[in-house]
Amino acid sequence: MSINRVIVEADGGSRGNPGPAGYGAIVCDEDDNVLIDRNGFIGVATNNVAEYTGLIKGLEAAAQLGAREVRVRMDSKLVVEQMNGNWKIRNPGLKPLATDAQRLAAKFDSVSYEWIPRAQNARADALANEAMDDGSAKT
Repeated sequence: MSINRVIVEADGGSRGNPGPAGYGAIVCDEDDNVLIDRNGFIGVATNNVAEYTGLIKGLEAAAQLGAREVRVRMDSKLVVEQMNGNWKIRNPGLKPLATDAQRLAAKFDSVSYEWIPRAQNARADALANEAMDDGSAKT
């Protein structure tokens, strides 16, 4: 399956900061049909690490579909502003994740990053919470 333009909705969270953490990512077509969803438990991490992990997994999924143009929608102001180049990445733990996300983004013809309110990111949030629930139960 190959699709030219997609929307990635990504989220991450931790219960405690740091705490048990998970991510969720959804790739949709322009009509809001879900094409791929991903989630996973990442162990003990911060909210920001989980958010970046969700972004990376969403970009990887978009690449698997053969997308050329990606519109990323996230409720993490930090990740959106850092990926847009408006805010410096000062946390040394986030730099490798941001580098991975930038490397993945460079493979597309275009990538845009948009901040959305948490209520508009409910699907990715639910996946992240599912991952935290499942991961917490396994430990």
